[in-house]
Amino acid sequence: MLASVWAAHWGSDKLAEPLKKLRQQWGLSEAAGAAFVALATASPEVGTNTVSAIRGLSDIGLGNLLGSNIISVPAIVSVAYLASRKKSRATGDCAPRTLLEADRHLMRVRPEALTVQALPYLAIIALAAFLTLPKPWRGLQPLDGWIMLAAYIAYAAQAVLRKRQERQDVQWTKKGILVAVLGAIALAIGAYFVVIATDNIVSALGISRLIGGLFITSTLSIAPEVFATWSVARSGQVTTATTNVIADNSVTMTLAFFPLALVTMPIDDLQIYSVNLAFVAILGAVYAGLLYFHSDALGSQKYSFRPWEVLILIGIYAAYLAIMLFGVLNVF
Repeated sequence: MLASVWAAHWGSDKLAEPLKKLRQQWGLSEAAGAAFVALATASPEVGTNTVSAIRGLSDIGLGNLLGSNIISVPAIVSVAYLASRKKSRATGDCAPRTLLEADRHLMRVRPEALTVQALPYLAIIALAAFLTLPKPWRGLQPLDGWIMLAAYIAYAAQAVLRKRQERQDVQWTKKGILVAVLGAIALAIGAYFVVIATDNIVSALGISRLIGGLFITSTLSIAPEVFATWSVARSGQVTTATTNVIADNSVTMTLAFFPLALVTMPIDDLQIYSVNLAFVAILGAVYAGLLYFHSDALGSQKYSFRPWEVLILIGIYAAYLAIMLFGVLNVF
């Protein structure tokens, strides 16, 4: 597990610069560029679920899918906020001087983050609930997988086509391309060994594979995203770093959903599945709400995060843990 996390860390870090160049070359907005970062950072989840389906360990994949979409929102927003603050202190480039001193603690995110990323993500969650929860067709079937694949294509298309910007000339080197390819390979290898390690650990501890996926696999699966977020935010791409969590979750709920549905998977524990899907939706809705309703003291800049707003997301995750541990799993 430790080796796979290191490999994923190295791989995601090497992908940050090439992805920035692609966004600039194709004239994509920062929020749309997050969709490209997500293809790399979500690859552990997609790879993990593919390996899980092939090896007949779909419960690990399902737990990973749900758990990573829950923990990632507070984790990524917190890391992006800290990285943006660290960069500001290092360069002296804080918020505009016209703002009040208190407003310099804002982490600014561009407006398109709401419509390009957050709202489509909520639609994807609603679609997943509709396909898996109703009793007549409860569970994951191949048709569900194809529908979610179509949802990803629609999501990616709207992200790329909206808010286009002027194309920029960028320089590519053979070394840079080779390093990016090696980074993607490292991410894929890390994902494979996470599945193997999770299965060994849950067997040794005597816990279910679903719980192992929720709390072990998912935590490690978002490690590359955390590392990539830190690197991207430190490079000045705060919107890409912050909205990448939603782009990543959108990829996870669609592409990582696909291999599990193809092998057909029943939902054996409806309570655990429902509670986790509910928190996936709650965190997504709160994230979108904070983007929309927040404005600074001058009323000129929405779509930003203050420290207390970051703490709200962390608090929701703490409530999720409490409900799971004491209300659902009854560990004590």
